[in-house]
Amino acid sequence: MSRSARFDRGHTDDLMTFLATSPTPYHAVASAAERLEKAGFRQVRETDAWEGTTGGKYILRGGALIAWYVPEGAEPHTPFRIVGAHTDSPNLRVKPIPDTGAYGWRQVAVEVYGGPLLNTWLDRDLGLAGRLSLRDGSHRLVNVDRPLMRVPQLAVHLDRGVNTDGLKLNPQRHMQPIWGLGEVEEGDLIRFVAEEAGVEASDITGWDLMPHSVEPPAYLGRDRELVAGPRMDNLLSVHAGTAALAAVAGSADSGAGLPYIPVLAAFDHEESGSQSDTGADGPLLGTVMERSVLSRGGSYEDRARALAGTVCLSSDTGHAVHPNYPERHDPTHHPRANGGPILKVNVNMRYATDGGGRAVFAAACERAGVPWQTFVSNNSMPCGTTIGPITAARHGIKTVDIGAAIVSMHSARELCGADDPFLLANALAAFLEG
Repeated sequence: MSRSARFDRGHTDDLMTFLATSPTPYHAVASAAERLEKAGFRQVRETDAWEGTTGGKYILRGGALIAWYVPEGAEPHTPFRIVGAHTDSPNLRVKPIPDTGAYGWRQVAVEVYGGPLLNTWLDRDLGLAGRLSLRDGSHRLVNVDRPLMRVPQLAVHLDRGVNTDGLKLNPQRHMQPIWGLGEVEEGDLIRFVAEEAGVEASDITGWDLMPHSVEPPAYLGRDRELVAGPRMDNLLSVHAGTAALAAVAGSADSGAGLPYIPVLAAFDHEESGSQSDTGADGPLLGTVMERSVLSRGGSYEDRARALAGTVCLSSDTGHAVHPNYPERHDPTHHPRANGGPILKVNVNMRYATDGGGRAVFAAACERAGVPWQTFVSNNSMPCGTTIGPITAARHGIKTVDIGAAIVSMHSARELCGADDPFLLANALAAFLEG
């Protein structure tokens, strides 16, 4: 690793803590904000007038966080360097009328969010976490981080073909967790959650709740060279971006000049299309950049100049080659665990990378002394997408799609190389510094 490297295996240890304490997007942005506060960043409210002061700032909106650092001497037309990521993961989410059940079992009615591997949610001990909306307009986070519910799989004796014909799951009929015995009682779940959160059930007027696996992240392998854990897609990138931004701001505070304004944009709802007020397809990032320019005395012309020089690295997990399914991958592109971050390429712009973006990413990795790899989909299979193309099209800024290589993507428990989180963070820090 080069002298410019800031992060090592201690970063991976902290990632595991971040994953464990971030069971929902709301907890993830609270955890990220706590780390930024320790680095000297301060929250600003969208409803307040913004001053053009220097230093680190951030806003929180629901499950989204935008943070930025204005260095000394920044002009109104100073371009931005953005790390984009998302805070949400495919999972199960509690319905508006949550209490259900049958045949003496008490269950929780859930809806499927995004595209999870449903079978990975079976026979897992699940907790419950999320955000409660209170009558006075405030919100309260809650996290029941202990075995509370379970989605039981049908026994093989009653499904004899499951190992030969495959498991077939109906999202409506087969994914409702059990959480107790007895008759169904309306309001039971919310009364329980209210007690856990220390509020009155009558004060709760809305909720965004979701089950999560309570099994903690862990090192795996003979030499502990792998990490298994939940929500790596895409909290791995949110954590790396937070660490990188804090480190770059710390260097600037120590006198190192910055030619750009470094930004972390952690959006919600990527897994469902990004079309929300906290998603990448909404106006949140553009509004923050414009207000930053205007608060420093800038004009529309300054905003246009700033965006023309802005670059975004859209950081999301990608596919490492799977040893049991190599035919599903491109025959000449085989990203490997602990091989460094991957550059994602798709000529149909499902990823936003082009040749110029490749050069920006390669230069950042070279400065950080970080190895990197390339991912492209097998031509016979559809390619996924990210917030990258959305960001590029919505704001007219150069965007490059990158990420860490993992397997078991969209599982309740994913797997990555133990070195890749800090390799990614070092590359992001070098990019933000310019």
